[in-house]
Amino acid sequence: MKTLDEMLDRRLLSGEQHAEIRRWIAAARTPEAILQMPPPLWRALALASVLMNVDADLLQPPLLEHRP
Repeated sequence: MKTLDEMLDRRLLSGEQHAEIRRWIAAARTPEAILQMPPPLWRALALASVLMNVDADLLQPPLLEHRP
């Protein structure tokens, strides 16, 4: 939920969108239930994710640990 709150703080989601998405996620019991989120909410969440570059961590090569 931290990322969702950050999307609201950055004004990438409206207060209403944020509240609706939070309610949907809180009520969902499974990942499959989350995937049933109404399309307008998915679009808002997807756009906010792109604007925040949420997937950037997945595109980075793994960090190599230094082991003495």
